[in-house]
Amino acid sequence: MKTMILSTLMLSALSLAACSEDHYAGDPAKEWSATTESFNSTEEAGYNTYWKPAVGRVGDPMPFYDAKAGEFKVLYLQEFDNNDRWCYHPIYGVSTVDGATYQGMGEVLPTGQSQNELDAALGTGCAVYNEKDGLYYIYYTGHTTREVVMRATSPDFKSWTKDKAWMIDGAAYGYSATDFRDPQVFQDESGLWHMIIASNLKFAEFTSADLRDWTYAGQFSCMIWDRMLECPDIFKMGDWWYMIYSEAYRSDWSRKVKYMMASSLDELKKCFNEGPKWPSDDKEGVLDTRAFYAGKSASNGTDRFIWGWTPYRTGTTIHDKNIAVGAAGEPNWSGALVCHKLVQHADGTLSVGEVPAMAAKYNQQAEVKVMASDNYNAGAINGDGYVLYNRLGYHNHISFTLTTAGEGDKWGVSFVRGTDAAKYYSMVVNPEWENGRRKVNFEQEGEEGKGFIAGADGYIFPRPADNTYKVDIYTDNSVVVMYINGEYGTTQRIYGLPKNCWSINSYGGNVTISDVKVSQY
Repeated sequence: MKTMILSTLMLSALSLAACSEDHYAGDPAKEWSATTESFNSTEEAGYNTYWKPAVGRVGDPMPFYDAKAGEFKVLYLQEFDNNDRWCYHPIYGVSTVDGATYQGMGEVLPTGQSQNELDAALGTGCAVYNEKDGLYYIYYTGHTTREVVMRATSPDFKSWTKDKAWMIDGAAYGYSATDFRDPQVFQDESGLWHMIIASNLKFAEFTSADLRDWTYAGQFSCMIWDRMLECPDIFKMGDWWYMIYSEAYRSDWSRKVKYMMASSLDELKKCFNEGPKWPSDDKEGVLDTRAFYAGKSASNGTDRFIWGWTPYRTGTTIHDKNIAVGAAGEPNWSGALVCHKLVQHADGTLSVGEVPAMAAKYNQQAEVKVMASDNYNAGAINGDGYVLYNRLGYHNHISFTLTTAGEGDKWGVSFVRGTDAAKYYSMVVNPEWENGRRKVNFEQEGEEGKGFIAGADGYIFPRPADNTYKVDIYTDNSVVVMYINGEYGTTQRIYGLPKNCWSINSYGGNVTISDVKVSQY
C-alpha cells in the first residue's frame, strides 16, 4: 500500500508544472496545470542565468575580458550569511563567453588571516592583464578600520601572490582614510595606464607606464553634491569616453547605476566639476532601477557588457519580500549577478539592452494558454482589463508584441498572479513622464495592494514612435529583467514568480497583443 501511494505521488509530481512540493504533495489528484490559484513557490539554491552561488550571494562584480582565454572572467565579493567579524568578502569568480551561462571559478583571492592585516576584509577592485610582464593583476580594496588599495599578481589567473610591500594609502594624499576604495585601471589612447579610486565626494587618479610603479596625478573629479560615488568604470566606446559609477547610500531615489560621457578623457574629468554635465537623457544618466547596483563593464572587442547585482530581500512571506525595499531604508547588500549589453545610441547616450545569447539559451518552447481574462477578445484589451496565462517555470523567456492605440495608453505585466490573489506584482509602463517618455514602475496590485513601491522606484525610457513595444522578459527564479525593443532594460526582484500564473494588463486604454511566447530551459 505504501508503494502504491508513493508511486501516485511521484507520478503527480512529474506531471505537475505548477506547484511547490510542499503544496501539491498533500493533494496529488489535483490537476495543478489547469488551475489559477496562487501559492508560495520555492526557489532553486543557485541560479545560472543570473548567477547566484548555491551558498551565499554575489557582491560588487569586477568583470574582465581575458583575451588569452577568450572569455569574460567576472570576479565578485562573496557574501555569506555568517561572515567572519573581521575577515570577510573574499573575491570569487565566474567565467562566461556570452553573458548568459556561467561556470563557477570558486575563490580567486582570499581575505587576510587576521584583523591585523590591511586586507582582513576585501573590497571592490578590478583585474587587468599586462602583456609586458605576462602577469594578471588584481587591484583591490583592503578594508579594516581604514581603506587602502592593494594588489596581487598571477601568471595564470589561478595562483595569486599578494604584494604585501605595495599599497596606496589615500590619507597620505589628503583623501579620506575610511572611504578610499574601488580602484579601476584602464589604458588611454597613448598606452598610459590610469587608476581611478573612489573617495567620499572625490575620485583620485594615479598613472603608470608599466602597471607596477604608480604616480599620483591629482584629483580626477569632485562631486558637487553630498553623494558618495562608488565602483567607477572608465572606458572609450566609439568616439566617446564614459564613466559609469554607482551612487551610494546617502540618497534613496538616486541610489542607482549612472554614467557620464564626454568627447575626451580631459572633458570627462570636468563632468562633475562644472555643472554637473549630465548626459542628454534628462535622467542623470540612469541605466536601470534600484534593483541593479555596482555595475561595471568589460568588452570583448565586439560587445560591451555590464554586470551588477540585484539585491535579495528579506521577509517572512512572499509579499513581505516583494515590498521590503522602502525608500526610507536601503535594499539588502548583495544578491544575484545580472548582465546587460551596453547599447550606444547615435548621440552617444547609453542604455542597457538584451544580451544576444539569452534567447538561444531559453530554447524549450512552452505551451501558452489563456486561463482567465477581462475585457479581452481576440488579442485586444479594451479599457481596464487583462489576460491571464498559465503557470511559469523557474527559468522563462516571455516575449510578445504590444501596440497601444494612443500615446497615453498604460499597460503592464503582472507576476505571482492568480484568480484568488488579493495582491500581486506588476511592471507597469506609465505615460507619466514629460516629453512623451515612459516610466516602468514596480507596483503591488490587487485589492490589498500598496500600489507603487517607492523603494524600488522605476526606469524612464523614450516612447516608441509607432507605439509598438517588442517585449522580452527573462526570469531566473525571482530575478526578472524586461527589455523594450531590445535596447531599454529594467531589472526587478519578484519572489514567488516560478510556477505561478502571469498576465498582460491594460489600464483604461486600448492595447493589442500578438505573438505571445514562453520558452524555458
